[in-house]
Amino acid sequence: MKQPTGTPTRKGRSPVADKRTPAPADKPTKVKRKSRGGKPPRRGNVVLRGISGTFSLIWRVIWGSAWRLGMVVFLIIGAATAYFYSGLPTAQELFDARARGSVTMLDRNGKVFAWRGETFGTVDSDQIAPVLKHAVIATEDKRYYLHPGIDPQGIASAIKINLASGRGPLEGNGGSTITQQVAKLLCLGDSFDPIRWKNEAEFEEDCRVSSLWRKVKEVPFSFALELKYSKDDILNIYMNRSYLGAGARGFEAASQRYFNKSASEVNASEAAMLAGLLKAPSYFAPTANLERSQGRAGTVLDLMHNQGFLDDTQLAEAKAHPAVLSQAAAARAGGYFADWVMDTGPGFLTSETTEDVTLQTTFDQDVQKIAEGAVKRIFDEKVKDDSKAEVAVVVMSADGAVRAMIGGRDTTVNGAFNRAIQAKRQTGSSFKPFVYGAALEAGYSPSDVVQDGPLTIHIPGGKDWSPKNYTRRYHGNVTLTDALKNSLNTATIRLQEAVGRDEVRRVAHDFGIVSNLTTSPSLGLGASEATLLELTGAYAGIRNGGTSVAPYGVVELKIHGDDQPLMGQLGGLGERVISQRAAGQLIYMMQQVIQSGTGGRAKLGDRAIAGKTGTTSSYRDAWFVGFSEQYVTGVWMGYDDNTPLAGVTGGGLPAEIWQAVMADIHKDLPKLPLSTVSPDGSGIIVSSGGNTPKVVTSGSADDPLASALAGAMQNAEGQRQAQGGRMVTAPTEVQGGGGGGGTATEGSSSSSSSDDALSRALNGILGGN
Repeated sequence: MKQPTGTPTRKGRSPVADKRTPAPADKPTKVKRKSRGGKPPRRGNVVLRGISGTFSLIWRVIWGSAWRLGMVVFLIIGAATAYFYSGLPTAQELFDARARGSVTMLDRNGKVFAWRGETFGTVDSDQIAPVLKHAVIATEDKRYYLHPGIDPQGIASAIKINLASGRGPLEGNGGSTITQQVAKLLCLGDSFDPIRWKNEAEFEEDCRVSSLWRKVKEVPFSFALELKYSKDDILNIYMNRSYLGAGARGFEAASQRYFNKSASEVNASEAAMLAGLLKAPSYFAPTANLERSQGRAGTVLDLMHNQGFLDDTQLAEAKAHPAVLSQAAAARAGGYFADWVMDTGPGFLTSETTEDVTLQTTFDQDVQKIAEGAVKRIFDEKVKDDSKAEVAVVVMSADGAVRAMIGGRDTTVNGAFNRAIQAKRQTGSSFKPFVYGAALEAGYSPSDVVQDGPLTIHIPGGKDWSPKNYTRRYHGNVTLTDALKNSLNTATIRLQEAVGRDEVRRVAHDFGIVSNLTTSPSLGLGASEATLLELTGAYAGIRNGGTSVAPYGVVELKIHGDDQPLMGQLGGLGERVISQRAAGQLIYMMQQVIQSGTGGRAKLGDRAIAGKTGTTSSYRDAWFVGFSEQYVTGVWMGYDDNTPLAGVTGGGLPAEIWQAVMADIHKDLPKLPLSTVSPDGSGIIVSSGGNTPKVVTSGSADDPLASALAGAMQNAEGQRQAQGGRMVTAPTEVQGGGGGGGTATEGSSSSSSSDDALSRALNGILGGN
């Protein structure tokens, strides 16, 4: 068969081509070469392979440890968070952080003038002024609503600022969130343990100490707070527990303290000032330095503007009208008075109270300001700038209600040494009215005569004592009125020895000089010590017509929220000490001290006033105490270290301060006469409480019996004056230090005087006994 010619059509593979080119396999295979001994061949540098393997191993160890450690830390934080969460109470229970209560003091008109303890006021989220909330967030935690309690970004920023300022990474700014600050305020859940801490103050101080362990504990506690409470609740706790200076705990209390308004009513500048206090409450407190506080508020306003809480117009408005203190906060009046009131009340309701207490007091802010202004004016005009001389002033009503108190030249302090109530100083001649009061009560008359001349009293077991007058001159026979108005020492001691020192001590003590009174003859010259408050209260008893008073400042005390007071007035009118007639005569004699005696610088024009000067030996103390119908005021001057006052007597600067204070106080008050008895006994003026006092005299139709008795006394006194007054005699030597009473001799005056029964009868009719 013939073979076909041409190119054959091939199907499939050519056997020849298949032989020339082997067909490729479906999957290429790599021929593995086996090394000797059956091990794979080594490639690359041995060192590099070792380094790479080491790092790989380390990484596997680190990664394996890290996630395991992270899991452990997560579980620990979670367990700690759950533990703290389980112990957290309701948010409302955490608002009040105070260890003790507060005392709010109201003046006689019901206005707040002072606070003690830690003032507090609860405020809820819906009651906070939005601008105040914004100020706090802008200042303390601008990412507050974005983080879960811990803000890593804020911490990193704080570390950067600290390092840039040359401080350690954890020194200065801590990057704490508001939640973390609440954790600190809550002392991380710890409560006061009296065994571990001496008191609450020490406990709170320990809670503020920052340490690494506390920082670690803050994390789970902050998470627990965020889980337990809403953001508004946490903010409420923060704004109610934060201390904001001047004894104010929480923004409501601080707003009331500084601005006399609720935290819901503050404007932008006030909100900024309050928020600015969070950084350093005592340092930035506006009561400490208003300009510094306003400067800090300006910084807060800028932060609020930068974070969009204030627009340009609002920022300009706030900066143009910076926050200022309320009138009461700016005045800072009554610090000495407030301290005294806290001491006079029961401790469990004042200084140690655990309740919020309101005290209604006798304090008069207007009188206090007048007194402070008068003292400053006299010191500016009459005292050298570098003088360390101090001053104390007490102003009270006749019933003992204290209206103003100055305990030192610095009137803006709290808790300072109060010279009006704490300084016991020799009273000097300001004690003499009690000698004359005792004499008048014993039946002596203002027109009786006593010798002013050399006198020596022998004291067994001691040296003879010879008092001398201030002028070193003697006046011979003088009336009791002249002896008092000219403050004659020897005449006063002769009278004292005639009356008896025991009687003088009784009168002074019953009038309120409760300090120890000496039994020596120098008693009558004010050798004993007393406080200004005691002496002023004793003079108020004279002004009252012989009825003692107990100075007081508390009218009533209430627990906050209660209608019924727990305590009423602490003081007031007491027992009768001397008769109304004797008191009236003494008032008349003390009027002459100012009209023509040693107290001339205290004159108030034609206003009826009475008083007495006082200067101690070596000029260590100078006094002036006196009264009008409306007020009783005492002034003391001296040095705390007993340095003698250079040329200052009671009739000098103290009398001028007294005059300045009383003149301003009485500026708009009616001119009322004092309740006095004229020296001849012809009339007894009895204050009726109205503008016109009632005068009972001989021939008066108001009371025929009283007028008849007054007429009889007038005749008896007229005869006495015609005879030049009766002579007071007293022994020139005394045995021992006892009463030293004088003997009633011919020509002497005593309680058995011929007209004494008549005097007592008249006193009884007029309510004097």
